[in-house]
Amino acid sequence: MTSIILLSLFGIVNLFVGFANSKKILLPLALLFLAVVFGANLFSWNDTQSYFSNMLTIDNYSVAFTGIMVLTTLLMLPFSQRYVDDRDENLAEFYSLLLFSLVGAVMMVSYENMLMLFVGVEILSIAMYVLAGSDKKSLRSNEAALKYFLMGSFFTGILLFGIVLIYGATGTFNITEIGAAQAATDGVINAMFLLGLLMVIIGISFKISAAPFHFWAPDVYEGSPTFFTSFMSTVVKTAGVAAFYKLMAAAFGASYASWFPTLVAITTLTLVVGNVGALVQTSVKRMLAYSSISHAGYLLMALIAFNQHSDSSILFYSLAYSTATVAAFGVMGMVKNQRGGEVYESFNGLGRTNPLLAFAMTVAMCSLGGIPLTAGFFAKFFVFAAVLQDANMMWLVVIAVLLAAVGIYYYFRVVIAMYLHPAEEQEPIQVNSFSSFMLIFITVLTILLGIAPALVSDMI
Repeated sequence: MTSIILLSLFGIVNLFVGFANSKKILLPLALLFLAVVFGANLFSWNDTQSYFSNMLTIDNYSVAFTGIMVLTTLLMLPFSQRYVDDRDENLAEFYSLLLFSLVGAVMMVSYENMLMLFVGVEILSIAMYVLAGSDKKSLRSNEAALKYFLMGSFFTGILLFGIVLIYGATGTFNITEIGAAQAATDGVINAMFLLGLLMVIIGISFKISAAPFHFWAPDVYEGSPTFFTSFMSTVVKTAGVAAFYKLMAAAFGASYASWFPTLVAITTLTLVVGNVGALVQTSVKRMLAYSSISHAGYLLMALIAFNQHSDSSILFYSLAYSTATVAAFGVMGMVKNQRGGEVYESFNGLGRTNPLLAFAMTVAMCSLGGIPLTAGFFAKFFVFAAVLQDANMMWLVVIAVLLAAVGIYYYFRVVIAMYLHPAEEQEPIQVNSFSSFMLIFITVLTILLGIAPALVSDMI
């Protein structure tokens, strides 16, 4: 609860600071705000508290995922330097919207009542609709915001209708009470409950860009400003998957046999669509959009495993994926700003002109591909190990491993361009010292988690 209060307060304070003539103070101030929230969040560890008549519960699960989301935003902010230098950008509003969206994300991992889940989804989504269209001069950004808003509103309606149907079938919005009501039916589930469950699955699957409800993601990710695309593909996805798992574990555990086939089909389709879609892209940004879809599939694998390893697998995967994605989008944003393109050819010769950027991008690509000695390797390993607790799910792990091999191909296209393709008289990309430090920190963190995964994997 402290995190929600501080994020709300800091968001408002940041808006007032925006009236100052200088933007130079906004970035360090936002970093300070997030550092304070990150520290305050840790004080709630092993101190479970419930609020608003048990509508919101702060426990180790919510503290761990809140920490990942705040840390991800903290790592991301140094790559917003372009907005600091651009006098026409409304930097204070951008940072405040990020802080407000984190409020929704924290609510999504802390809820005990489905109404609180809906409120969290809406707070997060409304901020992202605005940020997706923040580049007012870009037709692609305006198109992305409109697509995101229209389709997001439609699927939010589906989610809300599903919540209402579940309430009609059980008489409660509390997820623990819903689970108890289903356990008391001895496996007899009425049609209203099943329809509501299906609609809730569809609504949340859209939010995490799981196939076949992924169709918005490539266009929205490509059209949105790179900095905010990075936020959408990390923080939004982490909040969505964590909320999804909590809902299925607490409310629908007794109905496992009913929703398991549906989620297996969604997971398999997400893995195939994400990896095959990324394979044929010529734009690195669009490739990373399809990559984000494929990683939603790996996260869903941990969810459908539905055992004692699921929550820790989702936690570690979320951290490993987020750190690598922040680095990848950070480097790509600098390449785009100074070389004017997002295609693979824009990275040609980067290994010679900017060794640090190339190395950070290489580690990020290796982690996303699941190469050993990076966090991504153990992230996939933990997910596969969780699924293999059920011997009947071997076929899904085989499919996932084969598609992970496909992922290595399109990730390494970037690495090949940076080291094996010559630069056509390209000038070195200018990188400020703060961004360089953050890239080094993220790279070291990615490698550290690939060597000592137990630092995070045993938290919950």
